[in-house]
Formats: sequence, C-alpha cells, structure tokens
Amino acid sequence: MLLEGFYHIAQNNWAYAYDKDTIHVRVRTKRDDVEEVTAETGDKYNWDRFYREYPLKKTGADKMFDYWEASIKPYNKRVSYCFRIRAGSETVWLTENGVLSYRPMPTGGYYDIPYIHEIDLHTVPEWAKRAVFYQIFPERFANGDPSINPAHTERWGGKPTYDISFGGDLQGIIDHLDYLQDLGITALYLTPVFEAPSNHKYDIVDYKKVDPHFGTNALLHELVQACHLKGIKVMLDAVFNHCSEQFPPFQDVLKKGRKSQYAGWFHINSYPLATKDGIPSYDTFGFYGHMPKLNTSNPAVKKYLLEVAEYWVKEVGIDGWRLDVANEIDHYFWREFRDVVKAANPNAYIVGEVWNDSLKWLLGDQFDSVMNYPFSNKLLEFFSDSRMDGFDFATSISGLLIRYPQQTNEVIFNLLCSHDTPRVMNRVGNNKRRLKLCVVFLLTFMGTPCIFYGDEIGLTGGEDPDCRKCMEWDEDKQDRELFDFYKLLIALRRKHEVLVSGSFRFLRAEHGDRRIIYERLNHRVHFTVWMNNTGDKTILSHPMETNDWVDALTGEPVRTKDGRMFIQLEEFGYRILYRSLQ
Repeated sequence: MLLEGFYHIAQNNWAYAYDKDTIHVRVRTKRDDVEEVTAETGDKYNWDRFYREYPLKKTGADKMFDYWEASIKPYNKRVSYCFRIRAGSETVWLTENGVLSYRPMPTGGYYDIPYIHEIDLHTVPEWAKRAVFYQIFPERFANGDPSINPAHTERWGGKPTYDISFGGDLQGIIDHLDYLQDLGITALYLTPVFEAPSNHKYDIVDYKKVDPHFGTNALLHELVQACHLKGIKVMLDAVFNHCSEQFPPFQDVLKKGRKSQYAGWFHINSYPLATKDGIPSYDTFGFYGHMPKLNTSNPAVKKYLLEVAEYWVKEVGIDGWRLDVANEIDHYFWREFRDVVKAANPNAYIVGEVWNDSLKWLLGDQFDSVMNYPFSNKLLEFFSDSRMDGFDFATSISGLLIRYPQQTNEVIFNLLCSHDTPRVMNRVGNNKRRLKLCVVFLLTFMGTPCIFYGDEIGLTGGEDPDCRKCMEWDEDKQDRELFDFYKLLIALRRKHEVLVSGSFRFLRAEHGDRRIIYERLNHRVHFTVWMNNTGDKTILSHPMETNDWVDALTGEPVRTKDGRMFIQLEEFGYRILYRSLQ
C-alpha cells in the first residue's frame, strides 16, 4: 500500500457531525490500492465497553485516490477512533500520530471528536433539499405592467444588449405563477429587484426600495405571498460587495472627498476620486468605476447592510438570499450576516456566488450552499462534443462530492447555466438529445437543482448579454415537447425521496467510453440511470442481482438475463430504472 496516499483529519469535510447523533468520517487512499478500511471506535473514558467497528464503504474515486466513508453513531456524542486498513495480507493502522504496523494502545494518538454540540451543527434548510429552483432575470421574464416601462423600452423579444430594456417586471412574474406551478417549480431565485440604473440591477442605488420599473415594495410582498400560497419559496439576490456610483453615500464622497462622513464606506486609494488609464482610484467590482466596492468591515456599512438583509426577510417574507460576488467580502461580515438572517428566519436558505472550491464558507457559520459552477462546467463538458470520457467525468464528479460535508452536498445549488454564462442549449451545440442528458443528470443527482428561465422551452443564447433574452410566451414558438420532458423529470424527482437524499455512486464509467451508469440508493428504493453519451445506438450491460426492476418513466418491468441487465439505448439516449427494497 502507498502509505503516502493515506489522508484523514478530524475536521472539515473529513470528519464532521451530520446531525446530533451521527458523525461522518472519510479516508483517502491511493486508487485501487486498498481492499478494506475499518474504523475502530470507542469512548476515550471507557474504550472497551463502547468499542465498535464500522466498515467504510468506497463511495467514489478520482484519478489518483479512492474515498471511503462511514457513519458513526457514538455513545454519549463523543468518539475516539483510528482506521484499520488492509490490502491482501498487509494491515496497518492510521492514527493522528501517523501510520503504524500495529494498533497502538487506545486512545493515545487516536483521532478524536470530543463532543457533538448541537449549536455547532452545520444545519441546512430541509426544504432546500427538496426544492426545484427556477432562476428569473426579472427584466426579461414577462412585462405585466407596461405603464411602468422605462423610457425607450424595446419591443419584447428583440436582441438584448447591455443597455436596452424590454419592460419585464414583478407583475409579469405574478401573471405566470400558474405556468411555473405546472412545470413543477417549488422555488424562485430572482436576480436583483432593487432600485438601480441598469437593466441587470447589480448596481444598486437604494437597497430598501424595489426598482420603480419593476413595481413597488408592496407588489414584491404580494408576489412572495402569491408564491407561498402555491408552495413556492422566493430567494432574492443580495449585492453587498458593491453598489452604484449613484448610491447616495458614494455621491457624498465624490462631492466632499476625504471630509465625507461616508469616506470609510469605500476602499479609497487616493483623492480626488478619478479614473486613469481605465483604473479607478477606488476599489470596484472588476474595474467598473460605476460600481464602487463597499467596505463591509466598516461598522456603519455593516449595520446598514445587515438591516437590509433582515428587512426583506421580516417585512416581505422572502425565504433566502443569493449573495453576489460573495468570495470578495470578508468572512467576519458573512458570519454576522448568517446570524441576522437565521434569527429572522431559521429556515432561510443562504447561497453564495463562489465559482471555486468553497469549503471555508460551508462549515456551518456562513453559507448553506454555493452556486456549483464546477459541477455545471464538468457536466456540460462531458455532454457536449468533447473528448471527456466516462472515467474522467466520474472522477471529476466524485472529486466534487468529496469537497464538502454531506449536508452541504444535499443543498448545493446545481445549475446548467445562468445569467452569467451561455445558455445550456448553446453549450451542447443546439443538440436537444444532449441537452436532455444534462437535465436527466441534473435532476437525478445530489443537490438542489436550478433551471434558468426559458431553458425548458428551448431558449438559446451565447455569452452575456445574449443569454438574457426575453422569455418566449407564444406557445407556437415554444418547444412544448421539451417543456413536457422537464415537467416529467421534475415530477420524478419530487416523487422519489431517494433522488433527494439517497447516496450517489457510479456503477460504470470507463476509459475511452462515453457510456455511464450510476445509482441513487436509500433503505427503501434503488435507482439506476443508464446513459449513452454517443451518437450511435448501443446495448449497455451491467451485473444486476435481482429481477424486479421497473422503468421509472413508463412503469414497464425490465428483466435481467443470467444475472445481467442489457439496456438498449438510442444515440444520446437514457433510461431510468428503479426497484423497491421493501
């Protein structure tokens, strides 16, 4: 065994409390190097009486390592442990003091979880595990009240640019809630709705006022109430990293310079405020001078923004916040933000915009979730016309799952595209069959799925601003077959709890082969998903011990032959099977 490949620490994503009675432990070993991993556990005050062994299950692998996991139920909420690792006739013990050829006397040098304190648990909203989100860019979804259109509003459905408006508003969303309910949506994510000069509203002027071209504060309240009556949650976009240059405190600094009482609200590098060679003399979002960066460590700024966060939760009843440019704001601010929001609504869902590994925000003291762009990038690479094979895809996805604790993986915000990326249809070369494979994976995978408005009826679009096209409401111009497909898969996910909280594992993912099989499993139901990510018809085979499988979409029985399942798939085809374990 390659001892240098062993890894475990008693914290973060390697050992953590899943709930008040359960600890999850994970161990890394070199890929295909180890046959068996066992956790030897006991109580540090009475080892022998409470000694228990837990076999670890290999739950995933990347190109270099295997990942093993077990759930431990310790007596009295504390546990000391080491790992017994075997390959062939060789057995070693992994402890906090290193790798030994013998088991040391318990519990010196063992890993230790001193006590599960419920106040320290990383708890996430239960409703978010089961939610199916729909992201709306309000300016482009529907024009419900032309009387509040901006001046020079363009004809609905025209070519989007960075500056023009089409008149989408909150009333337009209210008018189409039946459409969303019919699709099966249970939660909305709205990009910013607060007063701002742009069409995207990420340059906010007044954080406590709905943009007049979208409606009023009262109308937003009406929208939230109407959604709640239909069982739909509402998450708004919080832009706390930066504001508009028209934001009154920034205007005061422009006029008064360092003498302004708001000078400390921003990161000013030199006075007077100016832009030279495209670089402002103050910190900004990117290098956009019209979006100055807020100093969230300033007590007055912090107080103002936390009041904003609390206001919309308490007064309007929103169910969560999506946090724009979240990784460029200090962790102290986000810890206080979480305390304020969770005090206002303990079930509020907090999603950060972080495009990379986000573990340091996901340890229970800041966010519940992040926008899982690493997932969408790998998914779209595999299901587009790329060179990625099943082995590379499986190792990539397994590597993403090991990044975070399970409770985070259960609510990670999974998406195929957004207002910041090309449309999924464009990413898969306008091939609807490839798109369907993406959607099947999204809706049968672990995490909280989100659909970008219009994807379900075939809306296309390239890079921003082309991805922000107007929603198409003429049914004759919608892909209704695609809509029905989305509706079918959403209903399947909502019907089967195993697709929400069951374990995930690849059963088949090989070098040089773009056909895959994976499973979702709990104590009641076993799902397997078969995918042919090639342009040729195929027969996909895998050992299956039982003969009680059913097609999840048609209800037809699917039989095995001599202990194997043989599934015929069309080009870019799929099949979803399940069986009851009770």
